[in-house]
Order: sequence, then C-alpha cells, then structure tokens
Amino acid sequence: MATGTTTIQVSKDIKKLLDEMKLSARETYNDVLKRVLVDDHELSEQTKRDIQKSLAEFRAGKFKTLEQYRKERGI
Repeated sequence: MATGTTTIQVSKDIKKLLDEMKLSARETYNDVLKRVLVDDHELSEQTKRDIQKSLAEFRAGKFKTLEQYRKERGI
C-alpha cells in the first residue's frame, strides 16, 4: 500500500474536538482519526448512542470525580 499525505480542511470546532481526543500531545491527527474511524466502525449502533449520551452528560458536567465517589462511599 502506498503511503503519502494529503491536506484536508476542517472547521475550528472539529480541530478542537480532535485536539481533545488526543491521548497524548504527541499523537498526530492522523492517529486520532484512524483510532476513531476504526473504533466507530466496530461499534454497534446502540453502543454509539450510549457513548454519545455519555459524552453529552460529561460535557454538561453531569459526573462525579473519583474523589467524590470515594468520599460518598467512605472509601
């Protein structure tokens, strides 16, 4: 398979999302896109809906930190 590069245009919002999805500062956008596309291809439709719902809740601040969870449980 021939390898090469190409340039694509994405909106600033999409670039920000890609930045947030990086697992490390050194991960390339190519790696992020490949990971997302491969992962997305292998997930069921229900799992995709569940993930989107969870991401929306997280972005809305509807989560507890591990510290909060431990405090509530007396751990």
